[in-house]
Amino acid sequence: MSTARSERGTPGAAGGAAGRKGRTGRNGAVRLNWRVRLRRDRTLLLMTVPAVVLLLVFNYAPLFGLVTAFQYYDPLVGVRDSEWAGLAQFQQLFHDPLFWGALKNTLWLSLVQLVLFFPVPIALALLLNTVLSERLRNFIQSVVYLPHFFSWVLAITIFQQMLGGAGILNHFLRQNDIAPWDITTNPHTFALLVTSQAIWKEAGWGIIVFLAALAAINTDLYEAAAVDGAGRWRRMWHITLPGLRGVIVLMLVLRLGNALTVGFEQFLIQREAVGHESADVLDTFSFYYGIATGNYSFGAAAGLFKSVISLLLIWGANKLAHAFGEDGLYRK
Repeated sequence: MSTARSERGTPGAAGGAAGRKGRTGRNGAVRLNWRVRLRRDRTLLLMTVPAVVLLLVFNYAPLFGLVTAFQYYDPLVGVRDSEWAGLAQFQQLFHDPLFWGALKNTLWLSLVQLVLFFPVPIALALLLNTVLSERLRNFIQSVVYLPHFFSWVLAITIFQQMLGGAGILNHFLRQNDIAPWDITTNPHTFALLVTSQAIWKEAGWGIIVFLAALAAINTDLYEAAAVDGAGRWRRMWHITLPGLRGVIVLMLVLRLGNALTVGFEQFLIQREAVGHESADVLDTFSFYYGIATGNYSFGAAAGLFKSVISLLLIWGANKLAHAFGEDGLYRK
């Protein structure tokens, strides 16, 4: 009888140990409870603490400042004692022709960069993927990555030295009795100028995600296609591009979500050269007509408007990605 009791007690003891660690799932695997997972992953969690603190300080803490968009904010009395304005700041914003001009410039520049800039990292990743020599590929990657680490001041200075009125290009044209090109101070070509600057500076850095996606494609597919007689272009069309489609859609959704964020420092530096009619975007508008004039609530209203529209854009782009059968930012 004691033997029977011990045999009946063994499963109970095992079940008790499993219960202390977690519950058994449908497939028979034990799901660990949060205490066990916390002890197991405490080192990884500690490593994420600095990133979480930076995220809270620079991304979430400033959200409390949005309340100033509904006030006549006075920094001398603070947020608590500032007079409430309701929607007066937004009414002033929507009746300001300078705001609509900045919004028009933002949308136009975003469209130009979406058409001309977005495909460039994809094309560079495809070209680098065809380079057989690993040493040459690493060298090219290092060269195209390098401009990303330059400040906008340095990048714009390089363009000024190349394309400015006293730059290398115009100096060559004058020596050959050809009329110089007004590029860096021409408002009509400003969209192309800032887009070319963005391509030179950031396109190389943007290929990292696409190179990682290319590395995840099964190479057996290429070998099977080559055996079937598919050439390089057919392999790229039927294997490479479908393998990149999910990443391309994801990056496009993120790009559309940031459509109203075309840059600040880049336009701030070149604003005087082409005039505010062509160089003012929503970010510079908030700075010049909000912070610089001491009208902080007006600048906060412009920033809140931009954030709400960006949220709607990224939501709509994600819905569109789902309509085409892609995951987008999250699964349905």
